[in-house]
This record gives sequence, C-alpha cells and structure tokens, in this order.
Amino acid sequence: MRDKPLYDEYGIIREAWKILPPEYREKFLEALAELEDNECHRQRSFPKTQLHKVTGYQEPVYRAYIDKISGWRLHIMYENGAIHLKDIIPPEYHDPVIKVIQSKEYRYKKNQSNQFKKKKT
Repeated sequence: MRDKPLYDEYGIIREAWKILPPEYREKFLEALAELEDNECHRQRSFPKTQLHKVTGYQEPVYRAYIDKISGWRLHIMYENGAIHLKDIIPPEYHDPVIKVIQSKEYRYKKNQSNQFKKKKT
C-alpha cells in the first residue's frame, strides 16, 4: 500500500503538538495517517477526518476534522499529487473559515514560481 506524500512547510505538526490538548494528540496522528492513506483517496472515503472541500474560496482548500465535536480542524491543499498541510484551526476559529484562510492567505496561494521553471528533457 502506497501513501500520499505529506508536506509540512509551515510547521503545522510542531504547532499542533504545542497547542493541542493531550487528549487530541492521538486523534491528530490518526487524522494524518488517514490523509496519507492512498486507499482512502482512491475510495474517496475518510471516516475519521471527513475530508471535504471548503466552499467560498478561490483556491481548492480542504478541511479535515481532528475531532469534529471539539472543533479542531486541519486545512490542507493538494499540489502535484501531494498533501500540503496549511493550518491547524482551534475550535474558536473553525466557523468563520474564509476569514481564517484570508488571515494567512500567503499559505493558501499556489506556488507561482512553478509556472516559470523550465522542464528538463
């Protein structure tokens, strides 16, 4: 079984370990494992994280639950078949999702430099 590559350019895993209450750390690891699981992507079934697209934002941003009841969330994006962690959202900020994204908009913009790279042949 192959896993999807996961990139953490913004230190989301480290941040999560600092701010998550201890009772949610195991759920966080389970959420990451599910997001990396290629079989979940193939079947489009995410029973733990209930991965879904955020509506109302220009770029395709996805939200994954760490724990739905408590309100802890992850924001991710896909680039070149890989998962890129963009943010961890505490319970008090999960409702105004577009405002949360706009507050850290630099994280959510697609990498513009890829347009100008020459392909090696």
